[in-house]
Amino acid sequence: MRVMAIDYGDQRIGIAVSDALRMLCGDAFTMQEWDMDRAAERIAAEVRTRGVDTLVLGLPRNMDGSEGPRAEKTRVFAEKLKAATGLEPVLWDERRSSVEAHAILRANGRKTRDHRKNVDAVAATLMLEGFLGRVRS
Repeated sequence: MRVMAIDYGDQRIGIAVSDALRMLCGDAFTMQEWDMDRAAERIAAEVRTRGVDTLVLGLPRNMDGSEGPRAEKTRVFAEKLKAATGLEPVLWDERRSSVEAHAILRANGRKTRDHRKNVDAVAATLMLEGFLGRVRS
């Protein structure tokens, strides 16, 4: 079975899915969806299609570890995902994932104005890699 990491945002949602052996990121993409309920249903369809049995949802925290309004919204989305998929999302500390994703895109020659198209998928990939590394340890 596969693991799916989700970088939830108001406009774009980054998604990364592991390979069947749960070793590597097999696919990463960005989904455009503004409605939280529709986003949960679209992700549930991807879960069924791709044979996902574990969800990892990025939990945005402040640099001091505290949680703000964005984290609260993510927790609400986690409940919607649970209802839509039947899977309990693992909440993953995503501090600095977007910063690192931007750095990776810059290092690969992507223009800053083009980052919006890919940064969420790259951030989801970073979360997935971190989760898979912890599970293997």
